[in-house]
Amino acid sequence: MKKFLAVILALTMVLALVACGGGNSTTNTDTPAPAETTQPAETDAGNEPAEPAAESIRVAMITDYGDITDQSFNQTTYEAAKSWSEANGADFTYFKPASDSDDDRVAMIEKAIDEGYGVVVMPGYAFGPAIVATAPEYDDVIFIALDVSAGDLGEGFVVPENLYCAVYQEEICGYMAGYAAVKLGYSKLGFLGGMAVPAVVRYGYGFVQGADAAAAADGKTDVSLKYAYGNQFYGDGDITAAMDTWYADGTEVVFACGGGIFTSAAEAAAKVGGKVIGVDVDQAATIDGAYGEGMTVTSAMKGLTATVNTLLTAVQEGTFSGGKVDNLGLVSANPEENYVQLPIESTQWNDTFTQDDYAALVADLFGGKVSVSSDITKSATDMASTITVTDLGNIK
Repeated sequence: MKKFLAVILALTMVLALVACGGGNSTTNTDTPAPAETTQPAETDAGNEPAEPAAESIRVAMITDYGDITDQSFNQTTYEAAKSWSEANGADFTYFKPASDSDDDRVAMIEKAIDEGYGVVVMPGYAFGPAIVATAPEYDDVIFIALDVSAGDLGEGFVVPENLYCAVYQEEICGYMAGYAAVKLGYSKLGFLGGMAVPAVVRYGYGFVQGADAAAAADGKTDVSLKYAYGNQFYGDGDITAAMDTWYADGTEVVFACGGGIFTSAAEAAAKVGGKVIGVDVDQAATIDGAYGEGMTVTSAMKGLTATVNTLLTAVQEGTFSGGKVDNLGLVSANPEENYVQLPIESTQWNDTFTQDDYAALVADLFGGKVSVSSDITKSATDMASTITVTDLGNIK
């Protein structure tokens, strides 16, 4: 066993696919606060990335079954780790497994370690078995896993001190998105999940609860919501055809939640001037750029960038604290300081739901005035008492 280098100190803590995490998450009250990313130092040649210092950490990111252009978890994690490394003088690279298999993920982790990278960043629940096979063995390497829960690691696995896993309270940002949709004037909603893994279900149930709460607050009795899973994390002709029927039947906006499955919702929406809600990251630029300006109402986001910045800063400063699975959510009444949120810049605010209204909602959630259930043992219809929810199960 190799000697573990990290110094333990509790992090003081946000923030959207796919790499939505599965399994049951472990709540930890030692939630880290988002780190400020410093800019690269000025040089005679201009504002160029700092040169790696001799004592600087070396960071490797491993992709899951996607790649760094997936416009979701892989790309966001890659860009965050690369940006932080450039700004802080750290050596950085990424590795892509040859296939979607545990063996190939293990092979890339070991390749990164063999090449001298002492910090390995991994996005998505698919890394569970690979982490179990490598983290205890390489105890002088720091492993940072995003959206990897205790359930993904398997029953009985004890999280070693060189491993930090972050999971997110998807039900809260799902709630925000559902609440915003109804407050913004939409009454015919849809939820299209990828596979019914716990993270996706939490997103969906939060969305239902938020829409229901907004409808109740405004005395609306005509709000309806179609609820279904594509049973896969990518769009295709069959799912697009199903979305065509939703929009033709009057659906105005669909929360598309699960990797590339948003493409089917967006393709169907584009034909009739419909709308979509993004997930995990701010997807407005991606969706609007490909399918039509103004299509994305908002996005239910996880704080991947904030998590990466916080943890890499802690590693470099010698304050990394592993050995746990942290369930990250709200840490402030300020919307932009949280690990789950809506994007301020791209959300389509109007007079019925302003940025101030959103801030008030976040304050109520943070202060406990509004609570959101994360109980996924119930059904989607159990999450609503005012709106009409039609649970359509799996499309495929």
